[in-house]
Amino acid sequence: MGGRSRLRLPAPRTDTCLTKLIIARRSIRRFQDKPLTLNMLSQILWATYGFTTGRRRAVPSAGALYPLDVYVAVRRGGVEGVEAGLYYYNPNHHELELTAPGDFSEKLYNACLRQGSVRSAPVNVILVGVPERIRVWYGERGLQYMILEAGHAGQNIYLAATELGLGTVAIGAFDDEAVKEILGLRGDATPLYIFPVGYPG
Repeated sequence: MGGRSRLRLPAPRTDTCLTKLIIARRSIRRFQDKPLTLNMLSQILWATYGFTTGRRRAVPSAGALYPLDVYVAVRRGGVEGVEAGLYYYNPNHHELELTAPGDFSEKLYNACLRQGSVRSAPVNVILVGVPERIRVWYGERGLQYMILEAGHAGQNIYLAATELGLGTVAIGAFDDEAVKEILGLRGDATPLYIFPVGYPG
C-alpha cells in the first residue's frame, strides 16, 4: 500500500482581526475581583445569541429554530450598576429580565462540582437547551443539532471575551438537576454549558 499523497498548504494569515482573536483565546480560570461594565456584558450576550440582521442571530441554528435560552448569574458587585441575581437574556429586545434577585455564585459553585472559576467570576453565562423547540422538526436528531449550537455560541463567548480584554472557560461538568433548580427551569429544559466571565487574574 502506498502512502497518502500530501499537499502543502499556504501559510495561514495571522494578522486579521479574527485570527488575532483565535490566537489570543485561552481558557481562563482565575479572575480579578473587578466588575464588568454593562456595555461589556451587552456585547458578550449579543455575540452569544443576539440578532444580527432580520431573523438571523450570531450563531447558525438548524432550521433557524434557536433551541437555546441564555441566562446570566451576576455576582454581587459583578457588573457596574446591575443588581446581583439571575437574569434571562431576551434577544428579541436585547435586554435582561430578572428572574431571581440575590447572589447565586456559591450555589452555582457547588452545583459545578466546586470549580473555583464559577464562584470567583463576576458573571456566569449559562446556556440552556430546550429540546421541544427543535424536536418538533428534527425528532431525536434535533438534540445533536441543539448541542452543536451550544458549541457555536460558546466559541462566540470566548472570542467576544478575548476582544474585550476579558477571559472565560467552558464548564461542562456540573450537576444538571442542581443547576436546573437554581435557574428554576421547567419541562425538558436542560443546562448545557456554563461560562464564567471576568478580567483574567
